Amino acid sequence: LVLSLLCVALFHGCVVHSVEYDHTASIECLPDPMKPLYNGGIIQNGAFNSGLMGWSTHRNIKAGVRSSPSGNKFAVVQGAGGTLSISGNVLPSHSVYQRVRMQRDTHYSLSAWLQVPAGSAHVKAVVKAPNGERVIAGAVVARSGCWSMLKGGMTTYSSGHGEIYFESDAPVDIWVDSVSLQPFSFDEWDAHARRSANTTRRSTIRLVARGADHKPMANATVIIELLRAGFPFGNTMTKEILNLPAYEKWFTSRFTVATFENEMKWYSTEWNQNQEDYRIPDAMLKLTNKYGIRVRGHNVFWDDQNSQIRWVRPMNTDQLKAAMQKRLKSVVSRYAGKVIHWDVVNENLHFNFFEGKFGPTASAQIYNQVGQIDHNAILFMNEFNTLEQPGDPNPVPSKYVAKMNQIRSYPGNGGLKLGVGLESHFSTPNIPYMRSALDTLAKMNLPMWLTEVDVVKGPNQVKFLEQVLREGYGHPNVNGMIMWAAWHANGCYVMCLTDNSFKNLPVGNVVDKLIAEWKTHRTAATTDKNGIVELNLPHGEYNFTVTHPSVKGTAIHTMTVDAASSASDHTITVKA
Repeated sequence: LVLSLLCVALFHGCVVHSVEYDHTASIECLPDPMKPLYNGGIIQNGAFNSGLMGWSTHRNIKAGVRSSPSGNKFAVVQGAGGTLSISGNVLPSHSVYQRVRMQRDTHYSLSAWLQVPAGSAHVKAVVKAPNGERVIAGAVVARSGCWSMLKGGMTTYSSGHGEIYFESDAPVDIWVDSVSLQPFSFDEWDAHARRSANTTRRSTIRLVARGADHKPMANATVIIELLRAGFPFGNTMTKEILNLPAYEKWFTSRFTVATFENEMKWYSTEWNQNQEDYRIPDAMLKLTNKYGIRVRGHNVFWDDQNSQIRWVRPMNTDQLKAAMQKRLKSVVSRYAGKVIHWDVVNENLHFNFFEGKFGPTASAQIYNQVGQIDHNAILFMNEFNTLEQPGDPNPVPSKYVAKMNQIRSYPGNGGLKLGVGLESHFSTPNIPYMRSALDTLAKMNLPMWLTEVDVVKGPNQVKFLEQVLREGYGHPNVNGMIMWAAWHANGCYVMCLTDNSFKNLPVGNVVDKLIAEWKTHRTAATTDKNGIVELNLPHGEYNFTVTHPSVKGTAIHTMTVDAASSASDHTITVKA
């Protein structure tokens, strides 16, 4: 009897009903935090409505619970910053912490709202896993006077007790509220990604076949041909493609978008000052146009000191400004209307070469100038470790948002088409953190692409690449993906898809598997008695060919299937 009750209560007929993943995130600093996601998950008293029940402190730190004017309760600590270790080093500032029971082979989605009493501070979420590993599960810039949401996550591979807490290298007291830690089995997590992909990347359409008399045509045959996939998926391309037909065939038969690895960069088009040479990128663009492959412009400038051309580095401010104006006008004017995106100032969260020369608004000014020349391309930030490494303090989502807001708010930039570029160079992916970071960045309501996806070589490279690509494809706010797997005869950057004969390596096979899966659709169907057939199709451009034994004629209808296609019927008339 007990087992039966458990079966009904917990499994509803022994079919497990898992918790649906919650994409909720915020980039606003709010007077009061939102309620804990998942009602706190496995966190006890995550909203601190029962005082500090379930929570503890490190190093005899004084802690308590306060109430805001609206009645919201939150945890505070006092004197947690600036403590010295035995060796005399300053210890990180810690919040209250909670001990939790964690399960092996489980993804955890983490969220919390944080505040500091004065100024601002970089605050990390830390999970001490059951195996003793200290995992940084996310970070946010917490401010005084309002609450900032940290959303992150991590994965455990062993069972046991863990701890969750928040810390900062700054000597600050960390205030915490609305803490949540929600577990998902690997199967639950993957199932959500599949459901999300089916909802986001596919639509069900109704085709209606009619004869010349406009009457419904029952039992008509409909042949479905996908001409071009709707979701942009591509790879990096190198100049070697211009002289290798096998490379050309391999690349163009798979990908709909491309990035030139180095060929459009400043050091490739003007290695010697005032000697511009665009012959190679011009030829590569001609080849991509032949196959209808769209190209991202990579890049106008790179903010890395070490990536500047040797003749650029010693320039004074006036000389550099003149050289930059020439470069910007030259490359953007040449390829305006021919590229879909520009990476305008590459990696300007990690590096600041141009900010160091022209001040903190240098990037914003460059975006302004590019936008004045090219009104159609989307102007991207492009950064690494925003998805890959929650422990890297430079590109965390809150700092990415702040930089984008600085660009947006610069005078004259209000009308720019801006985009979120996430390089995605992974070693061991933290998949829950990746999804949470995408959730946060999506709140900017801008186009968002994974721009340079790769995974370092190792025994799990194929597995990890598939996880990353599925996570990107399944996220409702990712608009395209490009891999950083450009072929070179002497080896790739970190990830090769083929050997030198352009035969797939295992990573290439998994890419082909995903391309085929994402294109899967019925190739033929028959209309019902009302001349109607419903088709669930991946987004893209299609030819629908309709025939019927009663007429000699054939109707071919070309249309784009997208999220709006389900709103109305699509009529195809077959004439004799």
